[in-house]
Parts: sequence; C-alpha cells; structure tokens
Amino acid sequence: MRHGKKVNHLGRTASHRKAMLANMASSLILHKRITTTLAKAKALRTYVEPIITKSKSDTTHSRRTVFAYLQDKEVVTILFREIAEKVANRPGGYTRIIKLNNRLGDNAEMALIELVDYNTVYGKDVEAKEEKKTTRRGRSKATAAPKAAEAKAEVAEETAPEVATEEAPATEAPKGE
Repeated sequence: MRHGKKVNHLGRTASHRKAMLANMASSLILHKRITTTLAKAKALRTYVEPIITKSKSDTTHSRRTVFAYLQDKEVVTILFREIAEKVANRPGGYTRIIKLNNRLGDNAEMALIELVDYNTVYGKDVEAKEEKKTTRRGRSKATAAPKAAEAKAEVAEETAPEVATEEAPATEAPKGE
C-alpha cells in the first residue's frame, strides 16, 4: 500500500527521475512552456516551484542551491535575472498546467506546462480586446433596454400633447355654446 507517499516515481529509478526533472525544469525555464505527459507535468510543478521561490532572493547561497538542482549555469542566470523579476510579487503558483488531447501513439494524457507570467494568451491585453467584440445577433438586452425605454418616452411625449389638444377643443366647444 502507498499510504502517505506523495512522490510519483514515474516508473524510473531515483537518479533517472532526478535527471529527467532537472532537464525538464531547465527546458521550462528556457522556453517558458513545454508539452509533456500529465503525470510528468504534475511532478515537474512540485519540482520547479520551490526552485523559482528560491530564485526570488538573489544570494550566493540560493544560486548554489538552485544550481545543485538544475546543473546548468545559463539556465540559473536566466532564472535569477528574468524570471525572478517577473514573479517577485507573486506569492506562489508560478506554473499553469493545461490538459491537451491524448497522444496518438499510446493514448497518454498530454499537458502543456507553462510559466504563468510569460503567457500572452491569458493576459490583460486580451481582456480589453474581448470587450470590443461584436456579435451578428441583435442587440443585447442590456443595451436594448435603455434605448427601448427612451423610445417609449418619446412616443409618450408625442402622443400626450396630441391627446391634450384634442380634448381641449372638445371640452371648450360645449362651454362656448
């Protein structure tokens, strides 16, 4: 039984798993997003998020600790220069996992894992563009309701004076006789 055992071994030895996760973390830091299986993406998230948290404090000790995990000087430099600046105010949750279609060869569940702050698809710029979106249908209820109320008010104003003028001569005529 596997009570209380949180590590997904991914069918590998400890040394193979450690090397694979280090390589995947390096690729994620370099390319900002990678496509892999869902199980590997979930394992990578638990591996890379503490490393990104460690990169927030740029000290020699933290650089050496991160280098012990990643084993790549260029990746460590990118992590401490670029990524640490972007995630400085974020309290955690540096990665996002998006499920994709199953792989054709073996039907494995695939996923896209990406750094949240480097995604332009879900950014604030896109939300502003969505507000300007028009539809081919008629007006929405929110915009049609005020215009309909204005139209009814105009019709009521036009018909109200006409009714008053028609009634006034009718009431005056009997008084004049």
